[in-house]
Amino acid sequence: MKNLEVKAKCVSRDLTIQNLVELGAKHEKKMHQIDTYFNVPEGRLKLREEGLDFASLIFYHRSDMAESCYSDYHICQIQDLDSFKLILSNALGTKVIVEKTRDLWYFGNTRVHLDHVSGLGDFIELETVLRNQTEASAWLEHNHIKETLKIVEETLVPVSYSDLLV
Repeated sequence: MKNLEVKAKCVSRDLTIQNLVELGAKHEKKMHQIDTYFNVPEGRLKLREEGLDFASLIFYHRSDMAESCYSDYHICQIQDLDSFKLILSNALGTKVIVEKTRDLWYFGNTRVHLDHVSGLGDFIELETVLRNQTEASAWLEHNHIKETLKIVEETLVPVSYSDLLV
């Protein structure tokens, strides 16, 4: 799967929420997520826990650039979380654990994450999913949301939360 992504420091949660409402974005849900990152030779591998009964293994490649860029990713649902986590920790070693509260919003093919990351603060992530649309239309939607949310170059974050915490 492929996304067009960007991450930025959130200057004002209230203003961002107001802009999301004015944009016509729909609030889906609020989540508590724990992402355990593992040591891998390339890309990033994380085990995402959402509540007591839902976990996903996510592997992705994304350039570390302070601009919108593509990310290729694969997701697998995990049934036996405790055993799976223990096996990965023993086999690969744990790099870092990222704990966050995420407000998930949708606009078109874009997921807007309004995140509060423990130890780091507030961030905005846009993930425009390239599915049933051209790259040109994905870029148009993505840039429209960036402009509406007032995401500017000075606030862009080039790396993963895991990299910021390490």
